[in-house]
Amino acid sequence: MIFPFFGFRDWIFAINIAVAALSALFLALWIDLPRPYWAVATVFITTQSLAGATRSKAAYRVYGTVLGAVATVIMVPNLIDAPELLSAAIALWVAFCLYFSLLDRTPKSYVLMLGGYTAAFVGFPSVADPGSIFDTAVARAEEITLGILCASLVSSVVLPQSVAPLIRSRLDQWFRDARQWSAAVFNRNRTDNGQAQRLRLACDAIAFDALVTPLRYDMSGAERSAEAMATLRQHMLMFLPIVAAIADRIAALESAQALSIDVRRRLADMAAWIASGTTEPITAHNLRLAIADLDPVLGRKPRWSDLVMASLVARLEDFIDLRQDARALQRHIVDGTPVRETLAFRYTADARTVRHRDRGLALLSAVAAFLAIALSASIWIATAWPDGAFAPTEAAVACSFFAVQDDPAPQIIGLMKAAIVGTVGAALYLFVVLPLATNAEMVALALAPGMIACGLLMTQPRTALFSLGTGAIGFTLLALQDRYSGDFATFTNGAIAGIVGLWTAAMVTRLVRSVGGAWSARRLRRINRRDLTQAALKQGTADGLELAALMLDRIGLIAPRLASLPSEDAEWTRELLTEVRIGIAVVELRRVRTNLPPKEAAALDRVLSAVAAHFQTDTIHVPAKVLALIDAALNAVVALEAGSLRRTGLLGLTDLRRGLFPNAAPYRPALETELAA
Repeated sequence: MIFPFFGFRDWIFAINIAVAALSALFLALWIDLPRPYWAVATVFITTQSLAGATRSKAAYRVYGTVLGAVATVIMVPNLIDAPELLSAAIALWVAFCLYFSLLDRTPKSYVLMLGGYTAAFVGFPSVADPGSIFDTAVARAEEITLGILCASLVSSVVLPQSVAPLIRSRLDQWFRDARQWSAAVFNRNRTDNGQAQRLRLACDAIAFDALVTPLRYDMSGAERSAEAMATLRQHMLMFLPIVAAIADRIAALESAQALSIDVRRRLADMAAWIASGTTEPITAHNLRLAIADLDPVLGRKPRWSDLVMASLVARLEDFIDLRQDARALQRHIVDGTPVRETLAFRYTADARTVRHRDRGLALLSAVAAFLAIALSASIWIATAWPDGAFAPTEAAVACSFFAVQDDPAPQIIGLMKAAIVGTVGAALYLFVVLPLATNAEMVALALAPGMIACGLLMTQPRTALFSLGTGAIGFTLLALQDRYSGDFATFTNGAIAGIVGLWTAAMVTRLVRSVGGAWSARRLRRINRRDLTQAALKQGTADGLELAALMLDRIGLIAPRLASLPSEDAEWTRELLTEVRIGIAVVELRRVRTNLPPKEAAALDRVLSAVAAHFQTDTIHVPAKVLALIDAALNAVVALEAGSLRRTGLLGLTDLRRGLFPNAAPYRPALETELAA
């Protein structure tokens, strides 16, 4: 017996599923819905361990069900005389919905995805009886909605689990790791695992996306802090390039033996401030003033160490603002209160909705879904297979559910195995157990152990998908009605058709859509470099932090795929955060050059064109001529009159030089070079 080893919360979750599923079943029978088993399957698909997650998924599922039902009512009556065209239309609708759902990487994407495969659920079985399509669509919407309501109600009433403690726990762990890394930087301690730690922090920050929507539906009071969580997630990502830049500038100054006692003292103060955990505004203000005192005057012939020091001061000020904001936002999340104060580092709030959207891979997933549905529907139509409509229906579900995976085929095959186990379990129930159940109480007692067992296994990551598939498919195949009707031929045809549909989806996906984690990581890196190229060519965003947010989002997606990369890819992974810093510098230089005189603007144009040419390739090592162009641009900008434009240009070029050539000899102004010669 493995059941006693499950925790208290696991048992509550499993019992909630059983109670909700049985409630949905008997309510559907009581109000005489034609397919009450769809309400049962909906409970398994909708119920989550967190109450807010269940409610959010329930709301999106209602919207998606209505959307799919409406689409079906439009398609089926108009194409019923041409089943081939109807199948193609449904397949196109599923592919269309899947494409746009993949572009939205938030839980809201579930609306479109469900709208797609609901049309398959309603449309394909209605081919044999097109006259009742409206009634079928309405009944399906009612059954699914009933299952959603039962799942949401039970999850909200029976010891609901709030997402807030989980978010607080994960935030504590994230900031603990971030403090450890930041303190090591300010204390000038070199660590061997710095790169891996930074990428893990990026991956963990991206993971908070999945918790923001459940937080909005938490209904415990914590939902008032959902906006704070969305903004904090972006602040967390911005820590990574800023702290990495600080580490780089400190290393450069140490290498040049230009790290003065005052600078070391301020860095120690920063480390102590981080360790103290204080968020007092006066402390941060005093630190900011102390840091500002370190800012060097960039005279007519600034030394390279002065330029690097000025860049370090700017990044330290950014860090102080970010840290104060992050602690304030974290406090709002702990207290469950909305954000009303003005943030110091306000730029990330504007970029919090920036997400990577891979249109190419979304299109490939849509094509795979269309082909799998069309092929399985062709088999059904060509063979006049009774109950064969389950084949394209299951193909639509499988292609939609797992499209976010690099290689969906193993997951689909896993679902197919779950369907086989669910079929065996359903057969035992249908032909052995249920004939002995003579009343509703006996039916409930018979079904409850299976439901609880599936629910328990759903709480474990290794068996969650398998048990979900077993429960949802198995209890659907039971086709429970108000009276026993065990038809072996109908049961067998439906079960085999579903497995054939899943097998077809797996094979088509393997041929058309499957890619590896290494391929996806390299693709994301190429897209980042493409955006850098466009930024340098004045074709991308005019906001450096927006570009950084987009690139950081992709880095968070790359991080969990690093394990699949061969050792020869280790070199470019070390440059991921550096490229973010380069992107910010490039956009800043683009902005500066619009206000420069022609000569200085031309010098910056030559730099940006050379940077664009480099990032159009896959090479890591930057040509030496780019360094010469950056130094020439520094010479041109140095000659400008003192002012904010000159300073911004010098700092942008300094950041670019450090990002592209961290090991290059220090920059020397032209006049100084001529005098030395």
